[in-house]
Amino acid sequence: MLKLTNKEQEQIDAAVMRRLIAHLDGHKEVQNIDLMILADFCRNCLGKWYKQAADERGVEVTDDQARQRIYGMPYAEWKEKYQSPATPEQLAAINDRGKDRGDKDT
Repeated sequence: MLKLTNKEQEQIDAAVMRRLIAHLDGHKEVQNIDLMILADFCRNCLGKWYKQAADERGVEVTDDQARQRIYGMPYAEWKEKYQSPATPEQLAAINDRGKDRGDKDT
């Protein structure tokens, strides 16, 4: 097993997170609904996780600030520029995913 110090692990984890954010930013054509269907997370989830991590550390970050960190711009602006309406196929897939998990609110 790889032996890293806590500091090394945190630095590597942070670098991977920055790369994930940059990768998603470079692929704005990938819709959040597609991420949810395929991976059960999306940019909004990352924003929520970012805020939760800040809260756990006593750092004051609003939901909007967390989303802006993930989206690279205000969420409303990103939605207007890059979010497409969900297709019937996407809606059916997300609904099926929710049924498989027993979710009523997907």
